[in-house]
Amino acid sequence: MVSLQEFQTIHHSCFPRASPQLGGLFRNVQNRRHASFLVRSEQVPVALTSSSPDQPQRRQLLALGAIICPLLISMQTKTSFAAETKKGFLPVTDKKDGYSFVYPFGWQEVVVEGQDKVFKDVIEPLESVSVNVFPTTKQDIRDFGSAQEVAETLITKVLASPSQKTKLIGVKERDEEGKAYYTFEFVAQAPNFTRHALSTVCIGNGKFYTLTTGANERRWEKMKERLNTVVDSFQIFNV
Repeated sequence: MVSLQEFQTIHHSCFPRASPQLGGLFRNVQNRRHASFLVRSEQVPVALTSSSPDQPQRRQLLALGAIICPLLISMQTKTSFAAETKKGFLPVTDKKDGYSFVYPFGWQEVVVEGQDKVFKDVIEPLESVSVNVFPTTKQDIRDFGSAQEVAETLITKVLASPSQKTKLIGVKERDEEGKAYYTFEFVAQAPNFTRHALSTVCIGNGKFYTLTTGANERRWEKMKERLNTVVDSFQIFNV
């Protein structure tokens, strides 16, 4: 986790000409996937469709089946969906700082100074996910401005180096359990590579959370579905 002093040093030494509006953001940050169930009519026993003294009870059984079967279908579908969306991923839960996410199977955890948690592909180093947590006095990410404003500020001032050319591609906002998340897509171009990335930010527990994942631009089409799964899985919880 970046300390307050380190964050101040990075901000003031690297971005001395930040506008008052952008500076306000940093000052506040510093203060841190079918199973189907089919019953054919010809499979229903004849006894159940013929008239008999027990007809009322059989009708009740059929009615009960009509209720239970859709529930089974729904439960099976939801279970299959959950299993499939997590297939190929491993979960991470940080109980101390109060966040969780998933990352692609095969990535390795590495220690990077100034990062709270980092996982990366050892063969493709630009394929990674990192989490940072900073103290903040704000209660909601929207207190910093719109998704567009926050994305532009973070991309140009934090998520890319001053020497890189950046471009914001798109932003979106989601709300889960009363917490707002901003997610945005961008590219950062360096002299020898271009990284295509996704970030999501949120506030809770008196902390400003950022998760960023990405890949080399040449591998973006192959990786984007997995990377979207990573960024959409990020959630914070009360601690």
